[in-house]
Order: sequence, then C-alpha cells, then structure tokens
Amino acid sequence: MPDRAPQKDIPAITTTAELAAFCESLRDESYITVDTEFLRETTYYPKLCLIQIAGSKAAALIDPLSKEIDLAPFFALMADTRVLKVFHAARQDVEIMINLADAVPTPIFDTQIAAMVCGFGDQVGYEAIVRKLAGAQIDKSSQFTDWSRRPLTQKQMAYALSDVTHLRTVYEKLTAQIARESRNDWLEGELGDLANPASYRVDPEQSWRRIKARIQNKKQQAALMAVAAWRERQAQEKDVPRGRILKDDAVAEIAIQLPQSRDALLQLRLLPRGSADSVIGKGILEAVAQALSRDPASIPAPKGRGDEMSSSQEAAAEILKLALKIVSENEGIAPKLIASSADIDAIAMDDNAAVAALEGWRRDIFGSVALDLKHGRAAITMEKGRVQIVKR
Repeated sequence: MPDRAPQKDIPAITTTAELAAFCESLRDESYITVDTEFLRETTYYPKLCLIQIAGSKAAALIDPLSKEIDLAPFFALMADTRVLKVFHAARQDVEIMINLADAVPTPIFDTQIAAMVCGFGDQVGYEAIVRKLAGAQIDKSSQFTDWSRRPLTQKQMAYALSDVTHLRTVYEKLTAQIARESRNDWLEGELGDLANPASYRVDPEQSWRRIKARIQNKKQQAALMAVAAWRERQAQEKDVPRGRILKDDAVAEIAIQLPQSRDALLQLRLLPRGSADSVIGKGILEAVAQALSRDPASIPAPKGRGDEMSSSQEAAAEILKLALKIVSENEGIAPKLIASSADIDAIAMDDNAAVAALEGWRRDIFGSVALDLKHGRAAITMEKGRVQIVKR
C-alpha cells in the first residue's frame, strides 16, 4: 500500500471532541500506527508533547498540551483489543502510556524488533528502515525540535506525521517477510516482553545494578544498594533525572568510602559542593547507616566476585561470540535477539545456564551449536574464504 503524502496544511487535534471523533473513525482498522514526541532532559518521567497516529486512510497529530483536550479517547483506543497498535522502538512510547494511563497498548507490534528478526541489525533506526523498505527519505532537520514549544511549524508537523505514515509500509513489508520465512514464533517472545507492564516499572531496590563500582566486600555492596535506592526514590518523588540528585560515580564513591559523618562527606571528591549540609547529605548518611546495620547474610555478593571466569572459559566465550556472529549472518537475524554478552559468558561457564539462548528457537539455531563448540563436537572452519561451523 503506497503511503499518502501529508497535506500541506496539517491541523492538530486540540479538543476532546475532535479526538473522540478521530479515534472512533479508527475502530474498524485492523491496525494503526502510533508514535509520540516527548522530552525528558529535565524530568525523571518523560513529558508527552505530541502524539502521531494513522490508519489506512487518515493520519493526525494530537496535541496533549492543549488545555481543551482529555486523552481518554486515545487511551481507550490503545486498550481496544480489536485494533493492533504498531510502533517503531516502542519502549519509551509505552513507558509514557503506562505513566499516564497505567496500561500497555494492546495488542502491540514493534517494527524495530521485527526488523531485527528479519536481519536488519541491532536496533535499526527509523530513517534507515524507511529508506530501505518504503523507499522514502525523511527530512531530519526537525529531529531535535523542542516539542513542548507552541506553535509548531508546518515543517515540524510534517516531520512528525511522517513517523506514522511511512510506518504503514514498513509494517506490511516486515510482516510479509516474517510470514514468508515462518518466523512468527521468533517474534512473539520479544513482543511479549514489550507488552509486560512489569518490565517498565523501575524498582528502586534494583537500581544499583546499573552502577559500575569497584565493590570489594558486603558492607560496600550494602551501601551501594541503599544509596542507589535512596537516590532513585528521590528522583521519582521530585520528578528529576537521577543525576540531578547524585551522579553514578558519586554513588560509587560513597559505597566504597562508607562515610558516617558530615566531616566524612566533606572528604568525598565527587560529592557536589554543599551537599554535606543539605537534605542530600542527610539522606546519604541515613542510607549508609541502614546499610551497615544489615545482616551480612542478607547482602548479595558484590558483582563480579565469586563468578570470575577462568582463562579457558574466557577463551570459550570468545569462540562463542564468533559463533554467534556466524549464526546470525546465516540465519539473517540480529545477534542481540539470539544471545547477549552475558548469555555467552554464562554458557561458557555452565552448560545448563538459565539463559534465553539455551531455550526454544534460540537453542535450536545457536544454543546447541554453542555447546557443541564448547565440547569439541563442532569446529569453526574457513573454506573458500567463508567462515562456517561444522560438526566433527
């Protein structure tokens, strides 16, 4: 189906009545394409600034910043199970909808994930896939627009609308290829994770996992966990980026140094000036005190300790990474969808590792091959300039 060029004068929906009428006109569509524009540079939660939506015959922009609009009709359409919602790189769009409506659009389809299944590489960009599948060139001059400013220019609105009009062709071509190559099973698992509300909720108690720190013992580990959780809760409550509370390297320094007084805080190189005498300093000291009072048995071992790889396991992991590249190229699927670096390391250390790469279709195309290579039942060879994996 060819895309229709947006009209020269693009109106935006700014009232609840207009929105309800447009959403109602989409109820009989088999699928609609959706995108959002948002800002989050100064907030913890993304600020929704614009919604783009298209059916087979019409496309529109919805202005969520209008004082005369209630987005309830839009969220009702997102919950209508009769209409498939198609996004590209949907995770941040879905996060916004969970924050505003406490619901994931359902059913949902992500063309970025579908493109990975079809061999377009890891996290292929929208412009690249539109150029490849829709044969269109997107004018990216409005890419870094401040979408919260009004009024938007016609050029900005045309750019925004193109995000959903070209997406129709991209979706149809990708689904045709997936059906032709019988890869629906490969796609469904990834889309299932995308539709799981729990995968979008940030648990402050788990936020320490994203921080790199040279933790040496359980006291430091407990402090890392407590300070990171305190920072995350502060950022959520104040709706500011977590770095506005404390940078990651400051959290790591606190965990390692374990300050227990104002004077100790003043000695920290990475703590912002004035923090020791503020509510931030008080919060840090309370978090450290809480950490030091924990039962050592309740504290997990520091990351990277107790699970170091031997030199032979490291060598095995390098071979398996090469094998992953070979398999992904042969199968025409992005390596990231088959196995992560952590999966590779886990397989190198344990034949029965609880990783996705050793389950289902991933085991069929890669996991079994990885185990065969690890135990000498297969080998990587080169024949006529081509690298391949052969059974021994």
